Amino acid sequence: MSLQTRGGTGEGGTVTDAFYPLYQRLFGENSDFVGTIEDKLAESRMAATVEIYLSRALAVGTLAGVLLWILGTGTGWLLANLFIQDAPILLGLPMPDWLLSIVNALKIPMFILITGLVFGSIGFGLGFGSMVAVPYLRSDARKREINVLLSDSVSFMYALSVGGLNQLEILQAIAKADDTYGEVSKEFQSIVLETDYFDTDYRTAIRNQALQTPSDELSQFLTDMLSIINSGGDMEQFLEDQKDKQMRTSKQEEELVLETLELFGEMFMTLSLFPLLLIIILVIMSMLGEAQTTLLYGTVYGLIPLIGAGFLVLVSTVVQDEVGDGYLRGDDAAGAEVSSGEMFDLGLVEGYAGSWNVFDRIKSREGTYETMQLLKRPHLFFRDNPLTILAVTLLPTAVILFFLVQAGVAPTSIDGLKNSPVRGTFIWFYLPLYLNGLPLTVFYEWNVRSRGGITNDLSDILRKLSSANDTGMTLLESLRVVADTSSGKLAEEFDEMHAKVNYGTSLQTALREFNNKYHIPRVARTVKLISKAQEASSQITQVLSTAAQASENQDDIERDRKSRTRMQVVIIIMTYITLLGVMAILKVKFLDVMAGLSQQASGGGGGGGGGAFGGNVDIDLLTMLFFHAVTLQAIISGFIAGYVRDVSLLAGMKFAVILPSVALLVFIFI
Repeated sequence: MSLQTRGGTGEGGTVTDAFYPLYQRLFGENSDFVGTIEDKLAESRMAATVEIYLSRALAVGTLAGVLLWILGTGTGWLLANLFIQDAPILLGLPMPDWLLSIVNALKIPMFILITGLVFGSIGFGLGFGSMVAVPYLRSDARKREINVLLSDSVSFMYALSVGGLNQLEILQAIAKADDTYGEVSKEFQSIVLETDYFDTDYRTAIRNQALQTPSDELSQFLTDMLSIINSGGDMEQFLEDQKDKQMRTSKQEEELVLETLELFGEMFMTLSLFPLLLIIILVIMSMLGEAQTTLLYGTVYGLIPLIGAGFLVLVSTVVQDEVGDGYLRGDDAAGAEVSSGEMFDLGLVEGYAGSWNVFDRIKSREGTYETMQLLKRPHLFFRDNPLTILAVTLLPTAVILFFLVQAGVAPTSIDGLKNSPVRGTFIWFYLPLYLNGLPLTVFYEWNVRSRGGITNDLSDILRKLSSANDTGMTLLESLRVVADTSSGKLAEEFDEMHAKVNYGTSLQTALREFNNKYHIPRVARTVKLISKAQEASSQITQVLSTAAQASENQDDIERDRKSRTRMQVVIIIMTYITLLGVMAILKVKFLDVMAGLSQQASGGGGGGGGGAFGGNVDIDLLTMLFFHAVTLQAIISGFIAGYVRDVSLLAGMKFAVILPSVALLVFIFI
């Protein structure tokens, strides 16, 4: 196969071309390794042939190997000249003089050569291995997203089938819904594109995609769908059965995740105790005259954060984040892009600005209007965009710290921090935490509660919509009836949608604007399903029932998750409280007592062995390290608790503010 080079900007390149002969020499055409990488490249949708990609990987590995070979050779030369003075004794056997002279002559060159080869091999392995790992990681990420969205995607396809769409129209509809169904839609896009542009019948395209998709569940679904198509079976009945099956599968997978989290909770409890035990051992060794200051610093400021970060990464490999941003995007009749509802988006005028001066003036005035609305109600803006509050709080925090330093209140050295660990830590850590973390926590929790007002009643409201639509009402009339007979935020939004349609807005646009106001992924999938179904007919009772069933399934999963993870959060918090209690007891019953014994020994002439025993303990340093250890553990435990419960680091901010405050109060009074 020849490589095409397009000025270094195409798929090939000068460096890649140079390493292509090496690829041909190392890998055969029927290599299992090459075949596996080719499959992973297809599954991860990476636009590169396996020959190009592996040639590039060899180039990266060779470059990394050469760099580390140079580093290893220099390191070997330095070590040889500094530490290798005498000839090594091989297996304790005596050597004749002529052999000893040869060993003495070759020992340094051989050591340098071996060191360079070892470092070079490591460099090549890291460079080549990291490139090879990328398709695997991307394929696995796509697999996880597909499995999460497959249940809702099948429900969407079933709703379209109920609405009267044929098989090909269903495939095209799910392929266009990538703003909602993400990677699942991209899989169906491949089917549609292969059918449209490569003159392939859609049965063959489905078969090919079933072989290429990274998800075994989607592959099985496509295979079953193909059998129904070939046999002329009832597609609607098939999709209904698959919908129920995928909902059961979602619950089973969530059950497995929760069981794994329970295991991780027990693991974290054990790992959290390790730094505490190590600190106690190092303190005892210091009392015995073995200075372990460096290890103490490493344990507190290195090991504790490292264990926390490692546990977060471990949990993130099991827990699936919410897929999608929740925004629905579409085009209006004129072809201009409809507002996505994102921050600083000025709406419909964005699609026309730049073509006519009048639209530029409209955009300018719209920007002015949005700015004035923000200034009038900044709290609502911060509620909808919690992280933006940091732009307001960070600068005042820096100014306050600057004045505290100038006034001499804040310690600016390690010795100053050791002399007043509580005051210094409060100024440099707790004060910024409160000034930034408290507003962020308030607005984030307000945002969660505001969005929860939509999802809490969603299932019941959808059931009411289905019942109203079943009586013969149109979808718009059903919205009005449900809004009049229900209470809550969702009912208010339905009333607002009804009013918008009466004033000329299309129902589809009103639904999209409602969704983008809150941009909740599960609501976006429901709105997408309803808006697509109502294009064919206003009598969509079965579609609304399907949406309600999918929403209830999600509610069951969330309810079970909250119940099961509550115990994990309690375990994490109680583990931290235990660590804090042990540290406080060590401070009061151990460090303070040892300090008193040391002072008595010094006052009495220092004659006893107990004075020497206590004199080796730096009380101020250990007090600072104890306080910092429980503070860091509090922050880490808080973020882990929030992530385990809600799969969001911001959800842990409330714990990350409260738990360190407990440590602060304890160390103030002891």
